[in-house]
Amino acid sequence: MNISEETFLVNLGIHIRQLREKKGLSQQGLADDCNITKSQIARIEVAKLNTGVKTLVKIANALDIEPKELLDFPLK
Repeated sequence: MNISEETFLVNLGIHIRQLREKKGLSQQGLADDCNITKSQIARIEVAKLNTGVKTLVKIANALDIEPKELLDFPLK
């Protein structure tokens, strides 16, 4: 399967937003738990930022999930 980087980032951002909302967290709450800025979370969720692995691990930890779960989403 061939997927564009943009499609992947869009789907990743949607998935992170869904997981965040499922946990009842605001963007600010997740950012605080990750020790990053709210704007960074917002830019990840709308695919304006290609974030690094370290940040993905912080997000996974804040959401109390394994990092691999962040990448387990259907492609649209």
